[in-house]
Amino acid sequence: MRLIARFIVLSQRLLRRLRMYLLRPLFKHHGRNFVFDPNGIYSWATISVGDDVYIGPEAVMSAVKGITIGNKVMMGPRVMFIGGNHNTSQLGTFMADVKEKRETDDLPIVVEDDVWIGAGAMIFKGVILGRGSIVAAGAVVTKSVPPYAIAAGIPARVLKWRWDEDEIQRHELGLYPPEKRLSRAALSRPGQALSTPSPP
Repeated sequence: MRLIARFIVLSQRLLRRLRMYLLRPLFKHHGRNFVFDPNGIYSWATISVGDDVYIGPEAVMSAVKGITIGNKVMMGPRVMFIGGNHNTSQLGTFMADVKEKRETDDLPIVVEDDVWIGAGAMIFKGVILGRGSIVAAGAVVTKSVPPYAIAAGIPARVLKWRWDEDEIQRHELGLYPPEKRLSRAALSRPGQALSTPSPP
C-alpha cells in the first residue's frame, strides 16, 4: 500500500512538471529556471517573467495592463496579483453593467529583482515592489514598496528595512554592475515609500 501511495505522489509530480513545461509558452515572456503552479490562474499573455523565478501553488495573477516580474523572485503559495478594478462611479447603472473603464481602473504591476512575497499576500494594481523587498504573508499591498523594505499588514506598510543604505550599497556591489546599482537617492525616495512608522 505504501508503495502504491508513493507511486501516485511521484506520478502527480511528474504530470504537474510536464504541464508546467507545456504551458510556459503561454506567458508573454519567461526566462530560465522559471517554476510555477500549472493549476494557478494567470492572464498568460500579459505576464513577463525573468530568470530564476518561483511562483508557489494556487497563484492568481490577472492584469490587463501587464505584470512584470524580475529575476530571482520567490513567491509562497496562494499569492494574488490583481491588476484591475471595476468602474463603480456611474449613477443609475448596475455595477455589473458598466463596461467603460476609467484610466486608473487597470494599471500594471511590477516586481523588481530579488523580491520575496509570502504566502497569501495580495498585490494590487499600480504597485511596484522594489528590488530586494520582502512582502509578509497575508499582506494586502495597495501602494508601492521601496527597495529593501519589509512590508506587512492590511493595508501593508513598511515595518523596517533589511539594511541601512551603506549595507545595501555593499550588498549591491557584489550583485550588480555599476550601471545597475541603486544610488543613495533611489534608496531614500519618499515618493515611493509606504507610510513608515514613526520612531519611538
